[in-house]
Amino acid sequence: MSYVPGVITPSGSILIRLLCCSVLVLPALAAASSCGQSATVITEVQGNTDTSALVGQTVTVEGVLTQDSRQAGGFSGFYLQQANTPADSTRSSALFVYTRHKGGSSGQRLRVTGKVKEHYGLTELVAVSDLQVCGTQALPAPVEVSLPWTRAPESLENMRVRINGPLKITDSHQLTRFGNVSLAAKDPLISTEFMAPGTAALRHARLTSMNTLVLDDGHARRNPPSLNWLPAYNATQPGSAASSLVAGTQVHGLTGVLDYRYGAWRLQPDQVPSLEPPSLPEPAPAKPTGSNLRVMTLNLNNLFNGDGRGQGFPTKRGAKTLAQYQRQLQRLSAGLNQAGADLLALSELENDGYGSHSAIAQLAASLGPQWRFIAPVNPAAQKDAIRNGLLYREDRVKALGPAQYLSAGGRPALTQRFVLKSGGLPFRLVSVHLKSKSCRNARGENAQQNDGQGCFNAVRVKQANALHQQLGQLDRSNVSAGTLITGDFNSYSKEQPISELARAGYTSMVAHFHPCTPVRCEHYSYRFKGARGSLDHALASAALKPRVLSARVWNINADQPRITDYRSHSSPQPWRSSDHNPLITDIKL
Repeated sequence: MSYVPGVITPSGSILIRLLCCSVLVLPALAAASSCGQSATVITEVQGNTDTSALVGQTVTVEGVLTQDSRQAGGFSGFYLQQANTPADSTRSSALFVYTRHKGGSSGQRLRVTGKVKEHYGLTELVAVSDLQVCGTQALPAPVEVSLPWTRAPESLENMRVRINGPLKITDSHQLTRFGNVSLAAKDPLISTEFMAPGTAALRHARLTSMNTLVLDDGHARRNPPSLNWLPAYNATQPGSAASSLVAGTQVHGLTGVLDYRYGAWRLQPDQVPSLEPPSLPEPAPAKPTGSNLRVMTLNLNNLFNGDGRGQGFPTKRGAKTLAQYQRQLQRLSAGLNQAGADLLALSELENDGYGSHSAIAQLAASLGPQWRFIAPVNPAAQKDAIRNGLLYREDRVKALGPAQYLSAGGRPALTQRFVLKSGGLPFRLVSVHLKSKSCRNARGENAQQNDGQGCFNAVRVKQANALHQQLGQLDRSNVSAGTLITGDFNSYSKEQPISELARAGYTSMVAHFHPCTPVRCEHYSYRFKGARGSLDHALASAALKPRVLSARVWNINADQPRITDYRSHSSPQPWRSSDHNPLITDIKL
């Protein structure tokens, strides 16, 4: 907005306001005679590259206001597009105009003078000195486009587009924070799920989600109370929209403006799309014939119980209220019981001892009177806020000898030998949770190496090697049916920690029974930024491998939107009881 610089004093305020008004009014008086006169063509402003050649220059353009985002909480501007653009043009014919001028509305032709700027990859006009309404005009027809992109999205920046065919929701993590979801034509895979370790492809691996599109709500606000593309959404009743936002939901009828913000291509829709959600999760898989032991593996997504007496909330992690904790425990118990497991290998349990008020004791109690938990002989070895846990059904399984933590740097693994009460050889179960991929405080070899494996991969490799060596020492003195190492490895299937354990003789059983390919991967335990893969594994030793009859992922959590978890409402079903899917391993001992 134009203004007259100066200091406004009580005696001079009227004069300054009059001068301000004169600056704003004079251009408007000239509107009738300047509309349609010579102007810079918007395609010339956009140019053929990502950056406009006219950056810093003041230009006058004319076009149709296609979408207004000057509402409260909006982007403080509007999208302006040339009325007539050749269908085969390789240059965008639209701009975003950043301004507080109030003139113009959707479907009106405007003449705008402003300075060209590149704002984090978005070509726009700023410092608008003149805005004139030149009449009404039909909106430009949307350009037909498909994903994977049939033409470079840069050539369509700020233009009206129509997406041919449905897209799938791949991620809804930002739904409650910013009102958007990620879309893709195909459900993308984490590239390190299937690439051969050590190859150049792995060294330069990245998420295979470049052909994604964010369905946005046209606002820059946080925690939106409503969404223009999802009328059923209600922030005060988040469960109301849950069924339509599951990963894999097909989204039809996508039209709007193609926008670029916050490092991603976005669709600012101009009509409400239709949603076609997938079926509800399947029930827990049946046990295969001959199996007499079922192991379930699950990251509990921070099960913290306050002080264990109904107080102590909010906690360091997990539930913020007693009600949230009770809902979390309800869902976890439902899933763990429905699976029909004999043994549970868990991670992200609160590290608060093993007394009656501890998180692990209350979890065991919620599962039923037949459940017991394992307490290691060296509990002080675990110094983190979270720990691993092992639980077992005492009516079916017996724990043999002392359990112990195996320290390998970071969170130690928890190991215990078990035997069926009906007899047979014992076997060893190891619950692990390796160092996360978070880059906080990562330096040197632990920093991002641009190989697709994330930060602290060197630590995870050391943890995997140390675990193998320590287990080898323990197993020399014990006759056993073998060992199952299972839990959250924070490593995808072809990454170095898993490969190191594979060289040591351990086989990923889910990958064995259900291998991933670049185009097909039905068993995955986690979603990250719209791509899916497995951070959780069940690794069988050479001795145990022939005894494993089945290993699979039970997909009840990763695809479900975060908005449906225990923080929002209770549910008798286990869906979204965690952010990881559980693994189920069936064994014949």
